[in-house]
Parts: sequence; C-alpha cells; structure tokens
Amino acid sequence: MPATPAIVAPLTEWFANHARDLPWRRPGTSAWSVLVSEVMLQQTPVARVLPAYRAWLERWPGPAELAAASPGEAVRMWGKLGYPRRALRLHACASAIVERHGGQVPAGLADLLALPGVGEYTARAVQAFAFGSRAAVVDTNVRRVLARAVGGQGLPAAPSTGRDLAAMEAVLPRAEATAALFCAAMMELGAVLCTAGSPSCSACPIQHRCAWRLAGYPPYQGPAARPQRFAGTDRQVRGLLLDVLRGCPDPVPGSALDTVWPEDGQRRRALDALIADGLVDPLPDGRFALPS
Repeated sequence: MPATPAIVAPLTEWFANHARDLPWRRPGTSAWSVLVSEVMLQQTPVARVLPAYRAWLERWPGPAELAAASPGEAVRMWGKLGYPRRALRLHACASAIVERHGGQVPAGLADLLALPGVGEYTARAVQAFAFGSRAAVVDTNVRRVLARAVGGQGLPAAPSTGRDLAAMEAVLPRAEATAALFCAAMMELGAVLCTAGSPSCSACPIQHRCAWRLAGYPPYQGPAARPQRFAGTDRQVRGLLLDVLRGCPDPVPGSALDTVWPEDGQRRRALDALIADGLVDPLPDGRFALPS
C-alpha cells in the first residue's frame, strides 16, 4: 500500500479536537503510566480500566514501588479487571525494569520486548505514546480502520503480526511526532466511530477517503468471529475463586473455596489452572493464598 497522506491530516486534526480526555494521554504522563495503561487496556474497556488505573498508580507510581510489593498484592489490586495473569506480568515487568534499567522504562524496541509480558503491540505503543517515537502501533481498532479505509474491506482478515505491521508502516507518516499522533488517532477512530458492528460513517473525518465507503460497503467475506462465552466457563470459576482470596488478608482453607461453584470437577480444574499460572499458592497445611 502506498503512503496515504490524504487521511493523515483530517484524521489527526479530528483527533486533536475530539479525542477523549484519558489520563494516560495527558502531557507529562510518565512512561511507566503509559505502560500500565496499555497492559490494563488489553481486552478490557476503558470505563473499567479508569478507576483501576488511578488506584494502581496512586499505590505504585513507579516500577520500584510495584517491584517492592509481593506478586499477590498485585493480583489483589488487579481486582475484577479480568485476565489476572496480566497483574503478575506487570509485577515481573516492574522488577525487570528495576534490575535492568535502574527503574526507568526503556525506550528501545529490543529492550521493551525483552521485558516480561511485553509483546509487539505494547512495546510499540510505549515507544509511540510515552516517547513520541515513530512506531507502527496496531491493535484491533487500527486493524479494522486499515481494512476499511485503505483495504476497502468491511473487516480485517485474521491477525498477522508481520502483515499488520507492514500495513500500518505503509501509511505511517515519516515525522516522529506526527506518526505518534496518527497512531493514537487511528486507535481512537476505531474505538469510537469506526466500530465493528455499527460504524458512524457520517461523523467520520475520512469518510470521503475511505476505500470501503467508496466501494459501496462490500460485505465481509471472511470467517466470522465467534463470540466468547463467559457464563459457566472455567474462566468464570477462576474469577470466583480469586475473589475469595482477594477478599481475605490471610490464607483460606479449601472449604472456603468449595462454596464458590457446585461442580467439583470444574472447580478443581479451575483451581489447578490458577496454581499452574502462579496466581494461587497451595500451602503445606492445605490452605490457599495469593502468591507471596
């Protein structure tokens, strides 16, 4: 795909005037705060992240403060954000930043990717949004905007890191500051207007340059994404078990966990998975605790 400056100016101008006021976007936000926000926002809506983000940074404003706490306290503080392994990864990440980088979040891609729990998306997001670097940031929203505005398709194909990064790189402005702003604008457009189910094309700042609209909105021909079920799954049971442990300052007996789910086999399977993930410590006396 050729570079498309035609969408850069209207999109970044729209973002400058209409972007949501989110704390991790404000001037002076530390690189650590940006990293925390990116980890929390993975598969989690902004509305749920905001109170957790503020509470987390009030308690642990930097990597050193979090690294000094126990992994269990990180899991407890994570609360009901979901996917609690992210709390363990963020704790391990903070420890690595302290040990390897003197407590300062590194700016280089290789250094960021070497941190526990930091993948391709998070590393580039920190580069762009914390350091203002030219980095191709691609999340679900960006993939959808690229598929429509540039590719002329209703929805993107299955994720492919190499292909997705190349697609974003092809439209990314050369100037660092503009590139970082453009990445944020693409994400915002996909989040608030160019949504998966009900895009608000009439309000879109690039509606007259959108390849999908100009092609007459051809329907998506690829495989349909399957909605993820939650009720009754092992994931729900794991959450209920963690709720008990987070609510108790001391280790709990197995009987306290037995009450959260009536099906013994599924409950044991969920508890075993939590132990395997390092989210629960089984103690020699038969009680269970958050990791120490």
